[in-house]
Amino acid sequence: MTRIDDPAGAYLAAVGTALPGEPVDNATLGRLLGVSEEWIDIFVGTRARYFAWDLETGEVRRTLVDLCAEAGARALESAGLEAADIEFVVLSTATPDTLLPTTATQVADRLGLDHLPVYQLQAGCSGAVQALDLGRSLLAGGAGAGLVLGGDVTARHLDVRRDPARMPTEELVNYVLFGDGAGAAVLTAEPLGERVAVRGVLNSFAGLGRPAGQTVDWYGVSDRHSERPMLAEDYKAIEESVPAMAVEIFWELLDRVGWSTADVDHLLPPQLSERMTARIVEHMAIPSVHEVSCVSDTGNTGNALPFLQLERLLPQLADGQRAIGVTVESSKWIKTGFALEKV
Repeated sequence: MTRIDDPAGAYLAAVGTALPGEPVDNATLGRLLGVSEEWIDIFVGTRARYFAWDLETGEVRRTLVDLCAEAGARALESAGLEAADIEFVVLSTATPDTLLPTTATQVADRLGLDHLPVYQLQAGCSGAVQALDLGRSLLAGGAGAGLVLGGDVTARHLDVRRDPARMPTEELVNYVLFGDGAGAAVLTAEPLGERVAVRGVLNSFAGLGRPAGQTVDWYGVSDRHSERPMLAEDYKAIEESVPAMAVEIFWELLDRVGWSTADVDHLLPPQLSERMTARIVEHMAIPSVHEVSCVSDTGNTGNALPFLQLERLLPQLADGQRAIGVTVESSKWIKTGFALEKV
């Protein structure tokens, strides 16, 4: 059962993000894949994305640990806090560098964090909100400040050495849809730094009896030569379900925190792709609200996306203004979102 939110006790003090290398535009990616810029625009509408691996060779140049540690360090610096001030770490990803040690512990080590609980969540688009939800619970349990992170690196799932001409469209589109990145936020029990109160969080599994909309596979020793795809999506189910679920999340959050649509100044919509985000926002039909999106410039970075949106939101969020963030995970249909207020 989801809990009813206590409107006090968790604050967003700072956000930091990290994107690897230079942006890869559609012309560059199209030449590598043997597809046109028009094809990329038709399917996803995204203009650029970042990769932690070399497009020609597939060599990984930045790991997920690298990106998360960079984002975490930026968040700590922006909040004006030291490693000794942090009492927990929560990291969410669908693409850990290794199964063990966890990426979360490696990032904690890189940041000089020690003698504190470190959690790693396995999740997709909903992961950043799940990390935020767990972070709030830890603050409610007595912690004063903590670090929540999310990020993904696609190198394990996208093989540039394969012949694009032999890939089915539903697999090829993943090469233009996704990108790499990481984000972090410092949560505090008292208003510090940006002084953004987390008024509510929604984290609800909604996939009972429903086929998965997305599968990200993992190969072990016994099946490493399997021909099954690493990434598979039911795009028809995603296109049909996500806009409706986004509306549900928005209204459930408003009900939870006692706001009306007139109380919301900014909307952080789901960031599946530029075209899908536009469709979702149109379907939500919320007048007089400012949209905060990033996917057109960053690609779908999975667990990093809400942090990238928050980084764009914070300079625009005036005292007393409110924002609603909405995320939908189509893997097994998870509804997540958050309500923020600048105090």
